[in-house]
Amino acid sequence: MRDEARSTAAGSACLEIRKLTKRFGGLVAVNDVSTTIERGKINAIIGPNGAGKTTFFNLISGVHPATSGQIVFNGTDVTRLRTDQVAQLGVSRTFQTTALFDMATVLDNLIVGHRLRTRANLWDVIVNSARLKAEEKLCREKAREALDFVGLSHIAHRMAGDITQEERKRVAFALALATDPQLVLLDEPAGGVNPDETLGLAELIRKFVRHGITVCLIEHKMNMIMSLADKIMVLNYGEKIAEGTPAEIRNNPAVIDAYLGAEHADV
Repeated sequence: MRDEARSTAAGSACLEIRKLTKRFGGLVAVNDVSTTIERGKINAIIGPNGAGKTTFFNLISGVHPATSGQIVFNGTDVTRLRTDQVAQLGVSRTFQTTALFDMATVLDNLIVGHRLRTRANLWDVIVNSARLKAEEKLCREKAREALDFVGLSHIAHRMAGDITQEERKRVAFALALATDPQLVLLDEPAGGVNPDETLGLAELIRKFVRHGITVCLIEHKMNMIMSLADKIMVLNYGEKIAEGTPAEIRNNPAVIDAYLGAEHADV
């Protein structure tokens, strides 16, 4: 994790999506979607259940191959790359459900997350090499740094199975920092937490951006999205039906009809 913002100017596109389509047999989950993820901003994706939002994230992060279209990250075509290759370039993500080793401490969970991205091999373990020792020290330092960043230093040695849902969400944020990402994809980061906890997670997302990390999130909590996002894209049945600022989205008739309902419109 870097404390200073990255030097690339905010506002330019760090990710370009060009006519992206994903078919699962006869089902078109994402259909001809083009958009950009703006660098240094909070980008959001909303839409009804089954609209294709998580599939869209899976395509960006390399979980699923695209049927057609192109994904360009910082000028590099990443359309056909594996998840680990996309992560190495600077894209990280969280999932709707945070999977942790519940019988290990919070700190150890983060150390494991970092260890999966180091270079030491079996031979290093057998001989207890200098590289292994250096990487273990670095992993521990980065894990503590990530915990401090998300406000969880006080539970570092608590068993992961004993922490709250909100704390699990923060651990997921910390794990997303493991690869020193430039772009973080957050899949329903406030799912299952109360309104006060939602406000705290929203502030943590703003902290990401203040430290030079671009954010794109999927979320169903509209009050959170409308107060947090700089730019919103709306998916419905796999197609982009609108894109713009929160004010523009709130008053878009197609979005009101498909998803928001009249109660979210400005009067």
